Amino acid sequence: MEERTVLVGERWKEPKAVLMLAGILLVGAVVITALVRERIVSPRENQVTVTGQGKVAYQPDIAVVTLGVQIDKAQTAESALNQLNEKINKVVESVVATGVKRENIQTQNYSVYPQYDFVEGRSVQSGYNAAQQLSIKVENIQEDKDAVSAVIAEAGKAGTNQVNGISFDVSSVSDLRQQARILAVADAKAKAAELSQVTGTRLGKIVGWYENVLGSPEPRPVFSSLGYGGDAKESSANVPTGTQEIVVEMGLNYEVK
Repeated sequence: MEERTVLVGERWKEPKAVLMLAGILLVGAVVITALVRERIVSPRENQVTVTGQGKVAYQPDIAVVTLGVQIDKAQTAESALNQLNEKINKVVESVVATGVKRENIQTQNYSVYPQYDFVEGRSVQSGYNAAQQLSIKVENIQEDKDAVSAVIAEAGKAGTNQVNGISFDVSSVSDLRQQARILAVADAKAKAAELSQVTGTRLGKIVGWYENVLGSPEPRPVFSSLGYGGDAKESSANVPTGTQEIVVEMGLNYEVK
């Protein structure tokens, strides 16, 4: 039987061997690239996060009053609309007379629909109803404490028979949030200094941070079911605004030496 000697160099010239070698080199390159990228993008450092909190109290300076007019059982849809438009126009003019800007008065809902009553077991149309709701933004309510009650009272005299709710807001949201943010950073730094002393560690520079708003100024609704009767001219709404607060949490990432 004839013996055949195969050199190592010749074996690697075979197609399967070449593909195997290429695969090994590719896998190695991927692993090396991943390790290098991890070192560059996410360097491993000793870090600690200290969290601080800042609170800023404020009083709302904006009120949004939602009120409306309801017309019941007019003989025709046209009559219901005419009565509604007449009263709404009076309401708008009376509200503007209190100092509210005309552009701060907006229509929220507007509807006209037939009214049905049950008579002897069956539904009978008895007229037409019409309704319109207005959203009225009253500004600078801290300077004029009676501004909101004046709007409600004058609108009632002009013909509104619905007050659906009041919400409070603040115009300086960005300033309040920045104040709370600064207080939260100061609180975190004070805690970091105290923890460093207690634990005996040395903290280096701040290498990152995060912000979390726990409480933010938002319109706060005050719902009401007030209606107006014959004594509307003598009635006056008492609408205290109260005090609210914005809360911001700041986390500071420190190097640990």
